[in-house]
Amino acid sequence: MRFIKLCFIVGLIGALVLASGLAYYAKKPLNLSPAAQEITIQPKSSLTSIANQLVAQGVINQALPFILLARILHKEPYLQAGDYTLNKNINPYQLLLSLNHGKTTQGSITFIEGKTFKQMRERLAKNDAIKNSIKDLKDAEVMALVGKGEKHPEGLFFPETFYFDRGTTDIILLKRAYDIMQTKLENAWLGRAEGLPYKNSYEALIMASIVEKETGKASERPMIAGVFINRLRIGMRLQTDPTVIYGIGAKYDGNIRRKDLEMDTAYNTYTRAGLPPTPIAMPGLASIEAALHPATTKALYFVGRGDGSHEFSISLAEHNRAVAEYQLKRRPKNYQK
Repeated sequence: MRFIKLCFIVGLIGALVLASGLAYYAKKPLNLSPAAQEITIQPKSSLTSIANQLVAQGVINQALPFILLARILHKEPYLQAGDYTLNKNINPYQLLLSLNHGKTTQGSITFIEGKTFKQMRERLAKNDAIKNSIKDLKDAEVMALVGKGEKHPEGLFFPETFYFDRGTTDIILLKRAYDIMQTKLENAWLGRAEGLPYKNSYEALIMASIVEKETGKASERPMIAGVFINRLRIGMRLQTDPTVIYGIGAKYDGNIRRKDLEMDTAYNTYTRAGLPPTPIAMPGLASIEAALHPATTKALYFVGRGDGSHEFSISLAEHNRAVAEYQLKRRPKNYQK
């Protein structure tokens, strides 16, 4: 029995190490040279053959990690032959998506849930398949080029992977992401739960962005939204750190101090009631749905357990006990979330 347990533990550790290594491999840019590289995948190629072709053409260094990644993600049956143009900073996961969708001689870019518009602009600027036209423009000027009435861009673009012809301008991609967000938001708004304390779909988008930033565990999104909805209904301040961090802006150094919680800004939900004036990040569809279909709960508080999940409480006394159990050493006494 001891031998069996030992084998099980060793196997489990090996699997975790392999998963961690593949996750790192999948997201690490390939740093191709030259900046844009043309490759060809021959017809009727097996996964092993495709991986070997990629090695031969200088795209990847070893075939085995690519093969394992494709099999774990169940992409093996869907990889397509053809001529492809690869961006310099493409990573193995994006390469798999390109081969899976047959996006030949095209570029791709992924906008990620929870990222800000500033980070979105940085990603656009670094993509060598995109023609940059907004480098020296202010956000309001960018929105004018997008052709929409809003001056504040935060949260208005949908996080997704976009494929495009090389040389496409950043404005065209922003328009696509904007239009998709508006369509998905309005469709979700039409199917919203009754009695929500939002004046319009934009306020729901603001809430969705907060839920996106607060949630480390996807299944908790409706519950997080439910807590914030309860607070709005009774006039309680939201008291959420991500809004404070957004208000601090470039001065944020990775730590929130008491003075930050007490410093009044338009985004400090400790000093101001209600929602902040704009979203604070790009919410994904799951967070939008959570904001429009929150969990039915009496909870008014939550605190992180340290593993990405939260402990929810109805009363302040319960919450303080949870804080003492999970975060006493990291937070001030009687800290409210």
